[in-house]
Amino acid sequence: MVRLPIASGSFYPGSREELMDGLKALMVEKSEKQKALGAISPHAGYVYSGRVTGSVFSKINVPDTVVILAPNHTGYGAPYSVWPEGCWRTPLCETSVDEELVGEFLNSCELLEKDKEAHVREHSAEVILPFLQYSNPQVKIVVIVIRSNDFEELRVVGKSIGDVLKKTRFGALVVASTDMTHYESQQSANKKDRSAIAEIIALKEEGLYNVVEELNITMCGVYPVISMIVCSKERSATKADLVRYETSGDVTGDYDNVVGYAGVIIE
Repeated sequence: MVRLPIASGSFYPGSREELMDGLKALMVEKSEKQKALGAISPHAGYVYSGRVTGSVFSKINVPDTVVILAPNHTGYGAPYSVWPEGCWRTPLCETSVDEELVGEFLNSCELLEKDKEAHVREHSAEVILPFLQYSNPQVKIVVIVIRSNDFEELRVVGKSIGDVLKKTRFGALVVASTDMTHYESQQSANKKDRSAIAEIIALKEEGLYNVVEELNITMCGVYPVISMIVCSKERSATKADLVRYETSGDVTGDYDNVVGYAGVIIE
C-alpha cells in the first residue's frame, strides 16, 4: 500500500531534482546535530515555512524511527487515525511504515485506529516527510492524524506512545506538525504565539490547551502538540527550546494578514 503525495508541486517542488535543491537551500548544513525526543515543525508551503522546518531538522540527528503526529484539516477519518502499512512516497523516495511499531501502538491504546481516510487528502505530515528523507534516507515512519480535542484522551494517547517507545524504540523522534496563529496581523500573531510557545517551552500541555482556548489562538496542530509534550515527558524530557519563529509576512511583506510558524526541539 503506497500513500501517494498530494502536496508535491504545490506546497513543495514536484520533481526530485528541484526538491533536493530546495532542501539543500533550507537546511543549515554546518549546524551541530543533537538527539531529540520531540519536535514541532510547521507544514505550510516551503516558501513560507521552509526556513523554520529546515532550522529544526538541521539541528536534529534524525533517527531511524520517526513518529509524526499531525492535525486533521479535512474532517475525514477516525479521531486518532494511524496509517497502517506500506510506504509513503514523495519525489525523493519511498519511506517505509514501521508496521511493527504500528502494531505495538494499536495494542497499547484502544483510542488509536487503523485508518487511511484521514490521511489520503491530509498534507500536514507529508510536507515534513522530505526533510526526514533528506536527513536520513533509511528512516521509517508512523503517521497518526489527530482530530479529537478531548484533553484527557490526548494525554492518554501521548502517554501510550511514550510507553511503547521506551520499550521498543528508545531513540525514536516524535514530531508534532502545526502552524501557529492564522490570518491575523503580525502584532496579534506575535503576541498570541508567544503565549502558546511559552507553555510549550515550559512543557505544560494543560497550560497550552488553556491558553489556546482563552486567547482563541488558531493553532491548527495544538492537539498533536499536546500529545507530543505528554509523550516526551513520559520519556523523561527535561527541556524544550525555540529554534526559530517567523510569519508569512516575513516572506510576503504583508503584515496585516499573516500565519505564524514555530520550530521547537524537546530533549
